[in-house]
Amino acid sequence: MITSKQCRAARALLAWSQPDLAQKCGIHVQTISNFEHETSTPTQRTLSKIAQVMELNGIEFIEDGVREVRNLTILSGTEGFQAFLDDVYQTAMLYGTEKKPCEIYLSNVTHGNWIKWAGEEKWAQHVNRMIKDKGVMDVRIIVREKDFNFPARAYAQYKWFPKRLFNDKSFYAYHDKLAFLDFQQDEVHITIMRHTDFAEGYRTLFNIAWDHVAQIPA
Repeated sequence: MITSKQCRAARALLAWSQPDLAQKCGIHVQTISNFEHETSTPTQRTLSKIAQVMELNGIEFIEDGVREVRNLTILSGTEGFQAFLDDVYQTAMLYGTEKKPCEIYLSNVTHGNWIKWAGEEKWAQHVNRMIKDKGVMDVRIIVREKDFNFPARAYAQYKWFPKRLFNDKSFYAYHDKLAFLDFQQDEVHITIMRHTDFAEGYRTLFNIAWDHVAQIPA
């Protein structure tokens, strides 16, 4: 678990205030303040959440402190998947505008995996916030041909991919990040690469498939 000293140092590297960190973690700012001033210790779950949010934004916690590593983040399990959804939303809020929406492109999507690993309550919260702020996003999702499960249809466009070209290894591009989602029966692993050129290169290929291969559901 991270220490109060590491939390302060990580915030300094990210140029975040205590309210910034609290907002991104979905916790009260007093919790951050008490932790950093060592007047109380948050729960293990809260500490894990703080660490995940910072790691998603390029911080690595090491034995004697922290350092910036901007290129790769690896998450797993339910908490990791929930942190990933938070990062997608927060990235869209940070960079998307109505004039230039944040491009969020997903392929090889089976939504049952999303709901399973997010949990029904977290998934509903995620859908609701995405709907509320859909004006600053351009969300496009490719699912398997004849799959009529469109739980994000209120804020996203859907198209089908031919079954012969579809597999269950999901790709997720959002702003300058490209994520690889490996869903397994008892685990999920998310690898997030923060690299503008790779993310943009994937979106270029996605658009070719979207325009010339994928089909409008009928």
